[in-house]
Amino acid sequence: MNIIGISGLEFAVPFKKAHWPGLEEREYRISQGHDSAAALVIDGQCVAAAAEERFTRQKHTGAFPRGAIDYCLAATGLEMADVDEIAHGFDYSPYRKAYSLDPASTRLYEQVLSRDSLVGLVRREWPEFPAERIHPVDHHMAHAASAYLTSGWDECLAVVVDGMGEAHGASIYTGRDGKLEPVRRIAANHSIGILYSLVTLHLGFDFNSDEYKIMGLAPYGNPERFRPFFERAVELRDDGSIRIPLLALNRSRNERENFLRSREFLSERLCGARRPDSEITQEHCDVARALQECLDTTILHVCGHFAARTGLRRLAMAGGVALNCTANGNLMRSGLFDSIYVQPAAGDDGTALGAALHRAAQGGEIRNCRFPVPFLGPAYDGGEIDAALGEFQDRVAVTRFQSLAETCEAAAELIAGGKVVAWYRGRMEYGPRALGHRSIVADPADPGMRDRLNAMVKMREAFRPFAPAVTLAEAHRWFDVPAGTELPYMIVNVNVREQYRTALPAITHVNGTARVQTVDPRDNCEFHALLCAVGKRSGRAMVVNTSFNVKGQPIVNTPREAIETYLNTGIDALFLENALVQRA
Repeated sequence: MNIIGISGLEFAVPFKKAHWPGLEEREYRISQGHDSAAALVIDGQCVAAAAEERFTRQKHTGAFPRGAIDYCLAATGLEMADVDEIAHGFDYSPYRKAYSLDPASTRLYEQVLSRDSLVGLVRREWPEFPAERIHPVDHHMAHAASAYLTSGWDECLAVVVDGMGEAHGASIYTGRDGKLEPVRRIAANHSIGILYSLVTLHLGFDFNSDEYKIMGLAPYGNPERFRPFFERAVELRDDGSIRIPLLALNRSRNERENFLRSREFLSERLCGARRPDSEITQEHCDVARALQECLDTTILHVCGHFAARTGLRRLAMAGGVALNCTANGNLMRSGLFDSIYVQPAAGDDGTALGAALHRAAQGGEIRNCRFPVPFLGPAYDGGEIDAALGEFQDRVAVTRFQSLAETCEAAAELIAGGKVVAWYRGRMEYGPRALGHRSIVADPADPGMRDRLNAMVKMREAFRPFAPAVTLAEAHRWFDVPAGTELPYMIVNVNVREQYRTALPAITHVNGTARVQTVDPRDNCEFHALLCAVGKRSGRAMVVNTSFNVKGQPIVNTPREAIETYLNTGIDALFLENALVQRA
């Protein structure tokens, strides 16, 4: 079967703007259905996937993923007539009665959340597509399927933690013989993900978007002052669940929609709310640290309880909270599990994959193999690259190389000379991380590189850390992990070995950790070749690896976007496949 999975709720933010006018733009992110995407699964295997933001250039868009679907079809030579099913990573039909209690909720269900709304969107784009072949899938089931059915394990514990699905903030499943069985669900009004997002908003960042900034800010803080607040805020229960009473303070429809009473509670009991353009103080760092500590404790509590209850020693995770690299690192070091796998597109874009895999599994077609590095997006051929270069011919000089080896040697020489290099090759990554096909790379030993990248290249907050990409063979030399530890998705924080922390200032965070990506030639061969070329010059097969974009923009997709971004930043050189692009 050919199944297209999709995520996103196109009308969620427009509905909120119509019914709650006058809010700050960042408050409209207190809603569902962001990060729309499409994934194409053929005979149980994902062959193409991409986030819609890469086509619309609107970060975190929830728009119907027409661009992503068109790409998936074009990449495989299919037409919509060849598609057997469309699966969507939300199913609100079991909660229809709950949405009928007041007129605003009724309209929200009908216009945004219902299957009829979904069918209308599909029919808007493809009027002839049969409605009976459109299938909503429970949100957390889609997340869980994306993790379990790409883990390569026949049996494991599957844990989903996010802000909320339709009505839940966390769900625990057992995966056995290709089937997921629910074990426990934690309601959204006790969601650790929502609490984390509310404090993110309180500290002046964006809800449902900037939580990773809090993770990066936390190591600068001291948790002691605010630890008692979070210990009271999150109650860890003996049955493995949690309670968060401050999320239940909201009574009216308006309070529930915007968490007004919860936000007042934070102002009264935690600290004053920070404006986005104001200074980040030590108090804000301390709050971030205590919040991150609370999240770490909560994840260990939930996963540890259900590991003991089920006896399962392998864990597969997904959901937005599963993108928290610090919590993942602590979980990995806890010894609770023999193996941990976090699906690399763990956020809501990954429910497109999960919805399609869930439907394929129901049809008995699934092939559960460990997800390779997810290079599932578009690639552009030489003609398209040449056309883009032609548009900028008066602004760039181009040097062409005959082979990957020559290209890697030229890039390694620039990196060794302290240059910042954009590296653009092959198919675009699926998920939030650039893993070597749409990356900005540099020397991790350069003491000024982190500040330079933040200020002149990424144009973002100075406290933000950068990640290292290192060959799988060398990772244990520099980082405190056993030899052969595979961390290919840049989704876990590990400790930099103490003797190398001062030697690797660009990738060592203030707490001595780094968000490592290990690179294996088996599924990331061209990036591995670059690292090896760097290693010959420096003695370290390692680079700083950050996504090829600037603050507020999605990762680049097309060659034209790559050239534009290069010219508008402090990047020194751009490699488009085997072409070196420099300013004229």
